[in-house]
Amino acid sequence: MTRTLAVLAVFAVLLSAGAATAARAAAAPRPAAEAAPAFRPGFRKVMIVIFENTDFEKALARPFFKSFAARGALLTDYHGVAHPSQPNYVALIAGDTLGVIDDAHYDLDGRQLGDLLTAKGRSWGVYAENLRGVCARADRQGLYRRKHEPFISFMSVQKDAKACARIKPAAALDADIKAGRVPDFSLYIPNMNDDGHDTGAAYADKWFARRFGPLLKDPRFMKGMLVVATFDEDDKREVNHIYTALVGAGVKPGSVSGARYDHYSLLRTVEDAFDLGTLGRNDAKAARIEGVWRTK
Repeated sequence: MTRTLAVLAVFAVLLSAGAATAARAAAAPRPAAEAAPAFRPGFRKVMIVIFENTDFEKALARPFFKSFAARGALLTDYHGVAHPSQPNYVALIAGDTLGVIDDAHYDLDGRQLGDLLTAKGRSWGVYAENLRGVCARADRQGLYRRKHEPFISFMSVQKDAKACARIKPAAALDADIKAGRVPDFSLYIPNMNDDGHDTGAAYADKWFARRFGPLLKDPRFMKGMLVVATFDEDDKREVNHIYTALVGAGVKPGSVSGARYDHYSLLRTVEDAFDLGTLGRNDAKAARIEGVWRTK
């Protein structure tokens, strides 16, 4: 009996010691989980030039679109997210089409990319061809169409004079380059001829070469700059397969990615590169563009 009690006592001591060790281990600080590496693709600014209504193959067959892709990165499986035009423009800066289903006049609530950039102290702007004065709200002015300039559709921009003044006529770009004030993020919106909407891919290609060919050789413009050429949508096919290519800072020349991307992916790439966070919509679950950068 005495021997049994002794064994039980030893066993109790061992249990107590084990529990104490476990408690100390639980209470001890744990090493922090390793943070995901920051996304550093190598550009400090980005300008997106948006063309109209052309499928991937037709755009890539044009000489300047082809050479632009060859000097940078071509995304061979990039897609618009809707038809017709306007929902794609909204998606590109808002992470969702926000109920926009056509090319009608919309005044939208909710956050957009400009809000994220402003919150992080970064600049943004729009250069729109044939826009008559800053912050113009008309649906059309000559060859300008509001449906192709998404920021003006947000009431937060309309009601903020400083934000609205960021939407400028495209002619301001040359002066901004000379003065070194091209914003961190910008859209370049060609008019209805130059974007190919009313004229076709061949016309848009010649305009792109004439307007951006010299800029791509200008170090004042290209220092730290990523230029993205994309289309809003294809020519109304269900697959919505569109040309998108990237040239400039951080891009591996001649690179090609066959991963599936869309306008939400491009938005997410900008958000991650500038450490903005997301808008919590489709951008939050979109894959950012990978495999075409010199470094991360």
